[in-house]
Amino acid sequence: MKRLLLLSLLTAAVGLQAQRTETLLSHDWQFQRDGDAQWHAVSVPHDWAIAGPFDKKWDLQRVAIVQNGEKEATEKSGRSGALPWIGEGRYKRMFTIPEGFNGHAELLFDGAMAQPTVSVNGQKAGYWAYGYNTFRVDITPFIHPGENLLEVHLKNMEESSRWYPGAGIFRPVTLITTDKTHLDDWSLVVRATDTNRNGLLAVEVDGKVVGTHPPLGPKGRSILREPLPLGRGAAGAVMAKVNITTPDGETTNSDDLHLAEDGSFHTRFYIKNPKLWSPETPYLYSVTAEVNRVDWNAPEEVYDGQTYVLLDSKTIKTGLRTVRVSREHGFQLNGQTRKIKGVCLHHDLGPLGAAVNKAALIRQIKIMKEMGCDAIRTAHNMPSQWQMEICDSLGMMVMAESFDMWLYPKCKNGYARFFREWADKDITNLVLANRNHPSIVMWSIGNEIPEQWSEEGRQIAIRLQGLCHALDPTRPVTQGCDRVDNALSSGFMQAMDVPGLNYRLNKYQKAYETLTHGFLLGSETASTVSSRGCYYFPVTPTDRGQHPDGQCSGYDVEWCPWSNLPDDDWRWQDDKPWVIGEFVWTGFDYLGEPTPYDEYWPSRSSYFGICDLAGLPKDRYFLYRSHWNTQEHTIHLLPHWTWGKDRIGEVTPVYCYTDYPTAELFVNGKSQGKKVKSERMKSEKLSEGRLDRYRLRWNEVKYEPGELKVVVYDADGNRAGEKVVRTAGKTARLQLDVWTQHDGTPLLHADGDDLAFITVSLTDKNGTLIPDAADALTFSVEGAGQFRAVCNGDATSLEPFTQPTMKLFAGQLVVVVQAGKQAGNLTLKVNDPQRKLSGKVVIPVQ
Repeated sequence: MKRLLLLSLLTAAVGLQAQRTETLLSHDWQFQRDGDAQWHAVSVPHDWAIAGPFDKKWDLQRVAIVQNGEKEATEKSGRSGALPWIGEGRYKRMFTIPEGFNGHAELLFDGAMAQPTVSVNGQKAGYWAYGYNTFRVDITPFIHPGENLLEVHLKNMEESSRWYPGAGIFRPVTLITTDKTHLDDWSLVVRATDTNRNGLLAVEVDGKVVGTHPPLGPKGRSILREPLPLGRGAAGAVMAKVNITTPDGETTNSDDLHLAEDGSFHTRFYIKNPKLWSPETPYLYSVTAEVNRVDWNAPEEVYDGQTYVLLDSKTIKTGLRTVRVSREHGFQLNGQTRKIKGVCLHHDLGPLGAAVNKAALIRQIKIMKEMGCDAIRTAHNMPSQWQMEICDSLGMMVMAESFDMWLYPKCKNGYARFFREWADKDITNLVLANRNHPSIVMWSIGNEIPEQWSEEGRQIAIRLQGLCHALDPTRPVTQGCDRVDNALSSGFMQAMDVPGLNYRLNKYQKAYETLTHGFLLGSETASTVSSRGCYYFPVTPTDRGQHPDGQCSGYDVEWCPWSNLPDDDWRWQDDKPWVIGEFVWTGFDYLGEPTPYDEYWPSRSSYFGICDLAGLPKDRYFLYRSHWNTQEHTIHLLPHWTWGKDRIGEVTPVYCYTDYPTAELFVNGKSQGKKVKSERMKSEKLSEGRLDRYRLRWNEVKYEPGELKVVVYDADGNRAGEKVVRTAGKTARLQLDVWTQHDGTPLLHADGDDLAFITVSLTDKNGTLIPDAADALTFSVEGAGQFRAVCNGDATSLEPFTQPTMKLFAGQLVVVVQAGKQAGNLTLKVNDPQRKLSGKVVIPVQ
């Protein structure tokens, strides 16, 4: 009891500065746009432009897209999303510093678009040029006890992005207060090495303590006039301690760690039977670093002559795993060779815009994992911390990317303006802020950099890659090259740890034979384009598919002049052991870049996604699932089987996406014959059989209403399953299916941020989708939450996401509702005035 009392007194004597606090500054913000006299209450993360309206005048660009092979400038009406993100925004809010505080305070911004200038109490405290980067601002000199004013000024310039960048403080802001002597958060790094013969995994932990602090004398008073420096010169006045807690709750502690002269410390643990992180087993350990001060003047009976006063404590969650690439084994995770099954993801969340949200991110990652995807590329920008934490916990490998351009501007006011001054700073922040995330398996320093042909570009690549290695020697570095001949002749590609090719399958063999790596990566692949539920006849594979309604074929046979189909990529990955995997462009549709309709209006979002902008799967989702998901079987038929009278008797090809090798198709019980996936094509050239290795196709089926059924057979010829698609009857009901992040349970947390996604489908009485339905629906929310957004996945729709009304697209749309801060029930009501139908769903908020 005496010991506890003395420790309590000594801790109290230190004052409030001894306690670390990390406060998320989410609510109570005020926002003002372009000098508007009125301030508006908002929450952060916030995207000021997502409410619209959509209009081609916003950032209307007249350019030639060099990456697409264009030589003449034309009007690109929806290139950056056709939303009002151009302009200046101002945010402000108050925050409280307690009386007696005498410590260190900083703000952690996870990203703000763009060029954020941070002021505290009217004084400029910090600035960062790159809107996508995480940055820290030391506000200690500007604060005082009581209420303090935080202001953030943002500026978005026209033609500064090739896609929708968002606008505003679109990622979290955290206020961190600590003692003057504290752990430098980004100095803490955990590294695992190979397991030794005794089954022990060596784990090294490094960190650094900053600030100064005198030893305490009687009654907590300093015995020196001036603070002593950290390290051995302080006679052990400040020490560190590290402990690691396993996923099973077992904790291992380090001994007291003396600090070096610069305040750094190092320790090593040997963990028996470690639980290694992987996409299949995303185990996370907790690592806690403590900063303690020794009071040599305390009574001897307190603790062996010493009293430890806790100055700071920081806990992170991390996974233990190893990553390597080699000529002999390709890409290895934890010593096991595997091929990367990845997708590229832009940062926007569809109808939520660029404002990051945990529930929306979890939904994205879970949808991709269900498809069999095991990796994402954060194209072409630095990721949010929430996104990486979710990838850690759910098990998704990550290529964390940095830049879309270096010195040469792809768009007039892009990042090239900042590159010379800011590139090293940006890479440094990217690596330091993210290197403890086990999900990140490689860094990317660029995407289709124009300088890849030059010696200057090669030298920049070497410098940036070297900086990544200096800050994190455990991960390889890559970037995506599209000018393969130039990148090879200049030595640009040879300089990279992992040579990445964007498309250019016809250059794979040359690159492999020229490089000495012994492997290469499809850093960006496919760029197949499609629209959910849209089909055109005759079915024609083409790299120039455009249709009068501004949509693309759901048969997944249309691509871009520079790209290809999924089948083409898989042929290389399956037949060539030296192709270590791919990142498909893209997992989800995103705002901006409406290729192949860059010059078509209205069109304001992409068609590349495996899922549409609402997160609904296109047919292509099941093609990838059939190839990637090795744990569950896939049987998917397309197209839908509800056509008008003018289609009866017309050729309507039927495709089956399945992991089974053989299937038989029936139309109203009449066999259309068995199809077997083709043997491996020996030729390196594409042939007419390119679509028959991974798909089963019946190209001569004639439509007649009724039942379409496929029966699949395993490799031994045994019947293994079936799938039925029927012609829809009379419209009868609105079907509402709820997704929440809580393991499929329709439940929301009463935190003011949690989201539920409700898929609304117009069906007949048996639940068959009405595939051409375009009814205008209205929505209302009552109780413990509010309406947040709605999206139908139509790239040509100009209806705003933030208004509670929208037309169905291909019979479906997704409504997003947001929990309040009070427990209760949230009720969503959906109405279809045209057909006098309604539906509702009740979601508990706890």
